[in-house]
Amino acid sequence: MTTTAQAGATTAPAAGRRVTPTGRLILSADADRDVWLYARRAGLGSSDIAAILGISRYGNALSVYHDKTGGLPIDGDDSEPALWGRAFEETVAREWARRNRSVVRRVGLVQNVDRPWQMCTLDRRVLECPLADGREKCAVEIKCRDKMKAGAFRRGVADDVLVQTLWQADVCGFDHVHAAVLIGGNDYRQFVIRVADHADLIADLRTAGALAWQQITDRRPPSVPGDADPDVLLDLYDRLYAERDGEIDITRDVDTQDAVGDYLDAHADYAAAERRKKAAKARILSGLGGAEAASVLGSRFVSLDEQSREHCDVKRLAERWPDAYADCVEDRVSRRLTIPRSVREEHTS
Repeated sequence: MTTTAQAGATTAPAAGRRVTPTGRLILSADADRDVWLYARRAGLGSSDIAAILGISRYGNALSVYHDKTGGLPIDGDDSEPALWGRAFEETVAREWARRNRSVVRRVGLVQNVDRPWQMCTLDRRVLECPLADGREKCAVEIKCRDKMKAGAFRRGVADDVLVQTLWQADVCGFDHVHAAVLIGGNDYRQFVIRVADHADLIADLRTAGALAWQQITDRRPPSVPGDADPDVLLDLYDRLYAERDGEIDITRDVDTQDAVGDYLDAHADYAAAERRKKAAKARILSGLGGAEAASVLGSRFVSLDEQSREHCDVKRLAERWPDAYADCVEDRVSRRLTIPRSVREEHTS
């Protein structure tokens, strides 16, 4: 086995060439990111299947559908976690190779030869696996996660990583995939995900993927489950309908009308909860009197803790330093959900 750790490719394989037992390269790792974002619409990748199953932080089955059918703009994840994850990927890959006395290389976008809709982008292909005799081909998935997510890796990889690595193994014909995870910037962990341990799950992933791809092909958007993450849906609809105009008639759309009622009920519940919270706080302050804390049987029970935060007086900034104000302060347009008073009164009557 080669003892010098490597993380970069010396010669990029040609597109169309079989680069894994069941995987064909369709786009090399050095391709432009915009080209990659467009090419991945031709199938379902490992992050897509996690979203379809509802275990992704960044999407769901409906967002995957609109992405693949062209409803969403072709743009990458430019969030801070994604940015630093890409920045640290090479470092983590090299560290995995060093610790395992192995050789890894970038590959690119890979497509299953029998199921072309089943795709994945391998972070690194392992040329000399540290397991067995070293000649076995596999891959290593690189992840960088927040320290608050450490608990998800206590007994193995997190659910979304498990699904992604198993999808990659199924695309490429590997019997296992490694995972190198950097948590909080200084907690390195590594795992081995074996196909034989998850045969039923892999079958379920392939079935779910085939169904989702058929819906995409037939232009039949999937239904939104009742337990779907509302933050993901709100982000989806903001991106899907960035420009809004006109008015529609929802006289026959009972579901949307019911949603307006649910929204008003939730708003009333929230307002009532805020009033209860403030009333309870007033009673607590009354009990504290002039003290800043209270205890029960010698143990701290409640306290008033000082805190500070930065505050910018924009009015004073505009008066004293108008150039700085003009350079730093900008108007941002947003939309507020407005329900006419007549509708609100009718709902509460």
